[in-house]
Amino acid sequence: MSEKSEQQRLSVFKTYKLYVGGKFPRSESGRVYEVTDSKDKWLANAPLSSRKDARDAVVAARKAFGGWSGATAYNRGQILYRVAEMLEGRREQFTREVADAEGLSKSKAAAVVDATIDRWVWYAGWTDKIAQVVGGGNPVAGPFFNLSSPEPTGVVAVLAPQESSFLGLVSVLAPVIATGNTAIVIASEKSPLPALSLGEVLATSDVPGGVVNVLSGRTAEIATPLASHQDVNAIDLAGADDVLAKELEIAAADNLKRVLRPQPVDNVDWSTTPGLDRMTAFLETKTVWHPTGSLGASGSAY
Repeated sequence: MSEKSEQQRLSVFKTYKLYVGGKFPRSESGRVYEVTDSKDKWLANAPLSSRKDARDAVVAARKAFGGWSGATAYNRGQILYRVAEMLEGRREQFTREVADAEGLSKSKAAAVVDATIDRWVWYAGWTDKIAQVVGGGNPVAGPFFNLSSPEPTGVVAVLAPQESSFLGLVSVLAPVIATGNTAIVIASEKSPLPALSLGEVLATSDVPGGVVNVLSGRTAEIATPLASHQDVNAIDLAGADDVLAKELEIAAADNLKRVLRPQPVDNVDWSTTPGLDRMTAFLETKTVWHPTGSLGASGSAY
């Protein structure tokens, strides 16, 4: 190729889309908004999701819940580990997007991406272990087995952190799906591109369509219908400011939705090692009683 033809080549700009039900639709409203970097330089046009997009995401998440929650914990762990493999393969892309989104140098952005991949692997490893930690046999009076085991809450709406566009995003999303829930993620309003690119990774990582649905746009506009939606079982307010969080808590109370409102909202250090709180926040405990029976004529029991 001649030098002249190289100079005349036009760049191919990426079109960012939503990720809903395993597909990549534009917003049903047809709206977009400009995404800029830390120096107000234009990066891309992102879909501006509507209430209809939020409702469509709930339908997709509910449809996927049975299969995902019913899969073995080992299988979920293998699928999530595959996501980490794909993230590793697209490390340079995410480094560039995080650097632009958060105003970081390339080296610092690369460190954030590495930490994000490690965080995903960490949660992938917990899928078949969390039940052993929060479940087990209970000592009771009488000839009974009394066993408690965790079960996923259901469909969870997740407001991704506004400032930590990738590490914070994964830190709130991974524990939700690792424990068998399905998720509707509202990406960081000002820095949605890493989240939208994550949707592309999920689509090629054996994660069933609808398990994770990624929406971009105005956080308050999307979160409000999700907080009051009767088929959303829980909501994580990590990306809401105090005013919005209070409004969403009130809306969520209508159907007794489980609400996680970390305090303080704006001062979370996402680089610290996560505990189990975000996994247990969206788990229910099922307890089963079963008679032990007897062993033979002696009357001895289990």
